[in-house]
Amino acid sequence: MDSAEEESLKDKFGPFCFFNEPAANFTTYRAGGRAAALVKPGNTRELLWLWRWCLGKKLPFRILGRGSNVLVSDKGLPGVTALTGRLACLELSGNAVKAGAGVLWDDLARACAEKGLGGCEKSSGIPGTVGGAVRMNAGAYGQETFDRLISVEAMNAEGRVLTLKKDQIAHGYRVVPGLENLIIISASFEFEPGLAAELLAERARVLAKRAEKQPLDYPSAGSVFKRPVGDYASRIIDACGLKGLKIGGAQVSPKHAGFIINSGGAAAADIYRLIRKVQAEVKVKTGVELELEQALLGEFD
Repeated sequence: MDSAEEESLKDKFGPFCFFNEPAANFTTYRAGGRAAALVKPGNTRELLWLWRWCLGKKLPFRILGRGSNVLVSDKGLPGVTALTGRLACLELSGNAVKAGAGVLWDDLARACAEKGLGGCEKSSGIPGTVGGAVRMNAGAYGQETFDRLISVEAMNAEGRVLTLKKDQIAHGYRVVPGLENLIIISASFEFEPGLAAELLAERARVLAKRAEKQPLDYPSAGSVFKRPVGDYASRIIDACGLKGLKIGGAQVSPKHAGFIINSGGAAAADIYRLIRKVQAEVKVKTGVELELEQALLGEFD
């Protein structure tokens, strides 16, 4: 990206545009290289402008929410990385909820519980945004994003805004191929009426269980691997004696083997090497091929 292109972005987005921003500042692993340009659009119109500007300049474009469930290469990210944090409108009407892509999923879960809307309270504490949750059909404790999804508002490669109903979107366990190459703008849900007190109590129980079982006091990006059929990745990793394994500053969490944590000063390369090491050891010892749940952004050796 040349200086004229940087100036164009700065003129458009002002204080919501940053250059050479370390991934430690916008991902939950707190590791990785620098984003050439990091932009925070404030509405759909600005997002559309940014997407078309990148197309016109033939610059790479990607969009992130909170930066959970991703690992950014130490080599950084060329082009433009857009963050959805300012696309955070949350509208509740009866049993219906419309949430912008940048709404934190846990904020949605809390708001629904407080309003007596059941169907996502068990997913409380998921560390990401609505856009990210929809993108991967995130879930926990038996509830998934698509359980209550009605439709998704998204933008295609031509910059056209589409509304897709759930039955038009191919989806499965932690995978949504029906949204590939689309930019999620917002999602609409319909929940079941319930008692706020009961839903808030269940939410509190889930959050307490997360705090007890998961390494929330260290940077991580959530569950590293998808759940193998009929088993749990964390159980298999633990059974292989890999809990606590370290490479550089990356470590298989001693608290929960399904997490890799940044125990201090980890490079993205450390985390990546540890991921591959765990996959290889599990394959040799059990024959199970652990499938990565997290997205790798940028170049990895």
